[in-house]
Amino acid sequence: MPNTYQGTKLKVFSLNSNPSLAQEIAEHLGTTLGTCTVKTFSDGEIQINIEESVRGCNVFIIQSTSEPVNTSIMELLIMIDALKRASVDTINVVIPYYGYARQDRKAQPREPITAKLVANLIQKAGADRVITLDLHAPQTQGFFNIPVDQLVGLPIIAEYLETKNFTNDLVVVAPDHSSVTRARELADRLKAPIAIIDKRGPKDIGPREINIVGNVEGKTAIIVDDIIDTSYRTTSATKALLDTGAKEVYACCVHPVLSGPAIEMLQESQLKELIVTNSIPLTEEKRIPKITQLSIAKLLSDAISRVYEEKSVSVLFK
Repeated sequence: MPNTYQGTKLKVFSLNSNPSLAQEIAEHLGTTLGTCTVKTFSDGEIQINIEESVRGCNVFIIQSTSEPVNTSIMELLIMIDALKRASVDTINVVIPYYGYARQDRKAQPREPITAKLVANLIQKAGADRVITLDLHAPQTQGFFNIPVDQLVGLPIIAEYLETKNFTNDLVVVAPDHSSVTRARELADRLKAPIAIIDKRGPKDIGPREINIVGNVEGKTAIIVDDIIDTSYRTTSATKALLDTGAKEVYACCVHPVLSGPAIEMLQESQLKELIVTNSIPLTEEKRIPKITQLSIAKLLSDAISRVYEEKSVSVLFK
C-alpha cells in the first residue's frame, strides 16, 4: 500500500492493550505507528514517553480498555495528558472495546454508574473525540460531551457467515430479551427468522428454567451477542437449542472477553464455531480451533481517515 498518510499531520499511536490491531490500522492507512514507550515502575506506576514531535498534529490513540482493564484505562489517560502537554491539535481516542460498559445504570440502590465515570475521566484528561465499536448500551454515547462515533461490527460478522453457504434453514437466536434488536439486525442481513432464549427464575439461586421462543427444530442456529465473557450464557443456550431440536449451533459476538472458565466451557460444549472480532486480542491459550477471529482494522482505519479528512462517518454505521 502507498504511504497515504506518511508525512502528514495524522499520527497513530498504540498503547499496550491491542498493538496488533493498531499495526493493522496503520498499514491500512499507509503510515507507521508513532513511537512511544510505556514503562511500569516497581510500585505499578505507569510512565509514558512520546519519542517524536507531535506539535500541531491530529493524533489517534488505539487502546481497548480490556484486561487488565484498570491498567489499560490508566495508560490511556496518561497518554492523553502527555499529548495535551505536547501541543497537539486534536486528541482522538479509538476504543475498540469500552471497558466498564456493562455498568451503565443503577440496577440496585447505592450502585455506581462506572461507564459514566470512565467517560468523565477520558474527557477531563483532554480527549476531543471518541471512536468506539458496539457499546454494550448505545445510550452510553450520551455520557460524553464530546463527539462519539460508534461503529458496528455486525456487518463484518454477517459477511463471514454468508460465505459459509449454509444448506440448512437458518435461525438467529437472541440469548435474552435485551439482545433481540441485535438478533433482528443480523437476521435481516441473513434473511432468517429469529428465536429468543427466555429464562425464568432468580439469577442467583440455582440454574434457571430455559424456554425457546420460536422454531429451531432441524435448523442451524446462530446465537448473537455483543460480549461473551464467561461463556455460560452461550454454552447453556447451545445445549438448550440442541435439546429443542436444532441441528447445529454457531455463536458470534463483537467483543471476546472470554474470562475465567470461558475457554474450557466452550471446548466442552457442542458449539460448532464461535465467530468474534479482534476488538480484544486473543492470548495464545484462547486461540482454539473453535474460535474464528475477524479483523475490524479496515473499519477503524476508514473511520480515522474520514475524521482526519473531515468527511462524514455515518456511511460506516450501515
